[in-house]
Formats: sequence, structure tokens, C-alpha cells
Amino acid sequence: MNLLRLFLAVTAALVLAAPGADAADPFHGKDLAQRWCAACHVVAPGQTSASADVPPFMTIARSPNFSAAGIAYFLLDPHPKMPTLPLSRIDADDLAAYMQTLKE
Repeated sequence: MNLLRLFLAVTAALVLAAPGADAADPFHGKDLAQRWCAACHVVAPGQTSASADVPPFMTIARSPNFSAAGIAYFLLDPHPKMPTLPLSRIDADDLAAYMQTLKE
């Protein structure tokens, strides 16, 4: 019986640690984009104001080199023109997942 419990515990741990167990949430990403990014970027269709010097999220998402993983990594260490954002790894993944939805 103890062996069965150990097997079930190990199996549960492996399932929870598997890729995709913590899938990114594009809905949370959109909320973050509207809160943190919309002052400079057009982050959603219908947004009427943003800085002319920065690309809209849709343009970034549709670029040939777009990668959600690459964008998430970039957001954790942004270039000098971007403000330092208080983003966790989960937040960066969620923002990238939202941008991915704009690709279509």
C-alpha cells in the first residue's frame, strides 16, 4: 500500500511539473498590456492613442521573427528605451501569449 501511495505521489508531481501545466493566460496578458503597455504601444484593436515611435503589438506579433518565448524573455530584460516593468516570469509569459493571439 505504501508503494502505491509513493507511485501516485511521484506521478502527480510529474504531471504538475510537465510543460503546459502552467499554460500562459492571454486574458491576463491583455489586462497587463492595457495596464502597463498601452501608454506607449497600441495593445488592442480600437485603441486610439499611443506613441508614434513604438510599434503596435499587432505589428510585433506579425513580424516574421515573432516568438512568444522570445518576447517573454525580452520583457524580463527590456531595452533601455523601455521602462523597467514589475513583471514576473508568469506575467511575461501571459503578455507574450496575449501578443500571440494578435498574430492571427
